[in-house]
Amino acid sequence: MSKKEYDYLIVGSGLFGAVFAEQMHLAGKRCLVVEKRTHSGGNIYCENMADIQVHKYGAHIMHTSNKEVWDYVNSFVEFNRYTNSPLACYQNNLYNLPFNMNTFKQLWGVNTPAQAKAKLDEQRGAYADIEPSNLEEQALKLCGKDIYYYLIKGYTEKQWGREATKLPAFIIKRIPFRFIYDNNYFNDTYQGIPHGGYNALINALLQGVEVRLNVDYLEHRAVLNNLADKILFTGCIDEYFDCCLGRLEYRSLRFEHEHLDIDNYQGNAVVNYTEREIPFTRIIEHKHFEFGTQASTVITREYPDEYLPGKEPYYPVNDQFNTQLYKQYTELAAKLPNVLFGGRLAQYAYLDMDDTIELALNLVKKELIAN
Repeated sequence: MSKKEYDYLIVGSGLFGAVFAEQMHLAGKRCLVVEKRTHSGGNIYCENMADIQVHKYGAHIMHTSNKEVWDYVNSFVEFNRYTNSPLACYQNNLYNLPFNMNTFKQLWGVNTPAQAKAKLDEQRGAYADIEPSNLEEQALKLCGKDIYYYLIKGYTEKQWGREATKLPAFIIKRIPFRFIYDNNYFNDTYQGIPHGGYNALINALLQGVEVRLNVDYLEHRAVLNNLADKILFTGCIDEYFDCCLGRLEYRSLRFEHEHLDIDNYQGNAVVNYTEREIPFTRIIEHKHFEFGTQASTVITREYPDEYLPGKEPYYPVNDQFNTQLYKQYTELAAKLPNVLFGGRLAQYAYLDMDDTIELALNLVKKELIAN
């Protein structure tokens, strides 16, 4: 029988850590969650500003076709009927996303699927014979010049911080087109935002679980490791090993939040800005996630940013170098039977929320079977 105070030390109170903690607590395990930030919830944390739930670290929209995951989150909070229908702004003209009949009508004045397909074939024809060696050539071959130059090129170059001609072709493997008038960005069966924001979900998941905020695990690991039989680490896997093999690369984001004394700024929750000359990639108007009727509004400009130590890592750079480096770190991790690694940072992957929840639930099942 263990003499340690806890069965599991969970490093990080984001979605992966919170789901794991909830399930282990439910199974009767003694859990301690430590979080280096001043709040729980990781990047889905919402801050109340002017009675509006502001997605502090970027917009998060729950969408899934996994009924088990959807039923799981809805057992804690009720979700609204929000449907993600972003707009793209290019030279002060607005275009619907994803690429659908509304977009084709806005671009070319076409009315029918047959007309749209003919126009796409015409646009792509000029690039049909090229063998793409970079993202720009790949995109032109898939969609032609109008969609690429209006809606893809500038946004992509801002996001990755480099010219599209210097990005690998595999980043864009396909470009989905819908030949129907449908602005719903996701194809998933279920979609929505928790009533009252994501804090309601995180608080429900962590109810009854001991959580210590303002605790940097990496600074205090010698003490913290002695508190529990096993550790779940949800931070950057390279930092767990003191970057002994080198640093994994990421892209970061920077946010500017602004409270405006008007009731409606842009009429939509998400508007992307696709010109390279405009430094931010999108503006989020948070009240529209929950159909808000407040007298004022809060907007957030989202800027892609170079990742450096001390900044928040958001997007892994999944090129050949980083993929191989991550594999080497997983080999080190496999030698630590009492340390588990999970979540987007520990698994060096871009994970949607439903993927994160599913992976956490699967890890719990594996742990409970093993123990």
